[in-house]
Amino acid sequence: MFPWPFRENKRKNLLETSKEMESFEFSTELVPGLPNELGLECLTRLPYTAHRLASGVCHRWRDLFQSSDFHYHRKKLGYTQKVACLVQAFSGGTVNGPKRPGELPSYGISVFESLNRGWYRLPPVPKYPNGLPLFCQLASCEGKLVVMGGWNPVSYDPVADVFIYDFTTQQWRQGKDMPSTRSFFAIGACSGRVYIAGGHDENKNALRTAWVYDLRKDEWDQLGELSKERDECEGVVIGEDEFWVVSGYGTERQGQFDGSADVYEFKSGEWRVAEGIWEPGQCPRSSVGIGKGGKLMNWAELNTAVRVGARGIMLGGRVLVTGSEYQGGPHGFYMVEVKEGQIGKLEKINVPDEFSGFVQSGCFVEI
Repeated sequence: MFPWPFRENKRKNLLETSKEMESFEFSTELVPGLPNELGLECLTRLPYTAHRLASGVCHRWRDLFQSSDFHYHRKKLGYTQKVACLVQAFSGGTVNGPKRPGELPSYGISVFESLNRGWYRLPPVPKYPNGLPLFCQLASCEGKLVVMGGWNPVSYDPVADVFIYDFTTQQWRQGKDMPSTRSFFAIGACSGRVYIAGGHDENKNALRTAWVYDLRKDEWDQLGELSKERDECEGVVIGEDEFWVVSGYGTERQGQFDGSADVYEFKSGEWRVAEGIWEPGQCPRSSVGIGKGGKLMNWAELNTAVRVGARGIMLGGRVLVTGSEYQGGPHGFYMVEVKEGQIGKLEKINVPDEFSGFVQSGCFVEI
């Protein structure tokens, strides 16, 4: 029925990975007429855009497509897709007509598919149908997108909201609120958990507290404190080993960005300080990248075309870089290759007009 040639090592690999998914023991075949390991291989090859429709076939398929085990299974075999999710100003900065003078633009989440260079926009968060909370933060966990914090787009009050977008069901759900409201904090994710640290509270006091959100349990736990207050810091996850809270400044040092970072080691659960890893005085927000030897770099220094408002989103061996040549200049979008830590040249990409707006922040999602 299926003319696919399977080598013995391929078959062994499928058997091993299917055994790892212990939570899915099927009394009947996944695909009628096929052994379960072969049926699993067929379903693993489906693109993520077909998962919602396929989930309606039966409860067994629905549970499979929505499980974190299936995500890691597809990732192990190389069938996931890498996309960039961007908090982006709507075209013209409007949602329902022009804004009044001095009014901030509305933001939504745009998705860039690196494979076919296609663009689309996620549906609005139900609680905020006319635009995301301003300055909200993004992270990704097990193929899902997590949105945290920001300012209410109407009242400009800080919020503690947490929202999760499932690309399989193509729906939003609300998670447990952050332990307290905070703005301009560092964020990063690894192994089903989202880490946040620093930022400032509703009274503009810089923070040194850190927390971790477990996506599966929908629970928060405190991670202790940073070595110092770090407002407007940036979060970076290095491999699957560490969460870096880069730069920032204290309450009494407004805008005087520090050159150090606090580093949380996942295995030991302990913090350490890394000195001299960032240029003092430079804002790290969304501009921190990883260069040769795993050292931190500034995307704004990559090219004069992106020296203002630079943002970089890692997409495997390539990076989506956005920014402007000068303040108020047109926003450009570029791809750049990264090989063994070496950064290549910018390649300008064409972007539809409705996706050409300013990018406030973003993250990489492997679906």
